[in-house]
Amino acid sequence: MSCASSSCDMASPDFEGHAGQNGDHFLYFAYGSNLLTKRIRYRNPSATFCCVARLQDFKLDFGNFQGKTSQRWHGSIATIFQSPGDEVWGVVWKVHKSNLNSLDEQEGVESGVYVVIEVKVSTQEGKQLTCRSYLMTNYESAPPSPQYKKVICLGAKENGLPLEYQEKLKAIEPNDYEGKVSEGMEEILE
Repeated sequence: MSCASSSCDMASPDFEGHAGQNGDHFLYFAYGSNLLTKRIRYRNPSATFCCVARLQDFKLDFGNFQGKTSQRWHGSIATIFQSPGDEVWGVVWKVHKSNLNSLDEQEGVESGVYVVIEVKVSTQEGKQLTCRSYLMTNYESAPPSPQYKKVICLGAKENGLPLEYQEKLKAIEPNDYEGKVSEGMEEILE
C-alpha cells in the first residue's frame, strides 16, 4: 500500500500541516511498539495504515527513562536520536485528532518521558511527509525485554518494513526477563 492510497489522502507532496496535522487528522511516524496494528489501535482506534517510511539521519535506540525500567514492558523502550548517515524505518499512521491525547498519554508526554517532535520522512515512492513522532528525554541505554522486541519485530513484518531492517531488529539483544508483561499488552502478543 502506498501513501497515495485513499486511506492517506492527506499525504500529498503539498501537505504542509504542523507536526503532521491537517484538518481532522494527523500523520504519526511510529518506530517502536506502535509499528504493530494491534498495539497502536489498543489506545488509538482511529489509526489507519498510511505507508512505510524512512527517517534519515536518526538511529533507533532503547532506553530507560531516568534509568528506570518500564513497568509495562519490563525492559527499556524504543527511542530515536540524531545520527548522521543512519536511518530508522517505521510506519506512518493517519490518526484522527480525537486520539491525539491518548497517543500523547501512551507516550508519557505529560510526565516528560517523551517529547513531541516533527520529523520529515521519505516514503518508498520518494515522497516527503511531515509527521508527529516522539523522542525520549533523559534516558540510559539498555536492552528491551524479549516481549517488547517481539512486538516491534511483529509490527515490522506485518507492515513490510525492508527485510534488511527487519533482520537488524531481530538481531537486537534483549534482556533476560521471562515473566509476564502488564495487563493489556499480553493480548497484543497473542
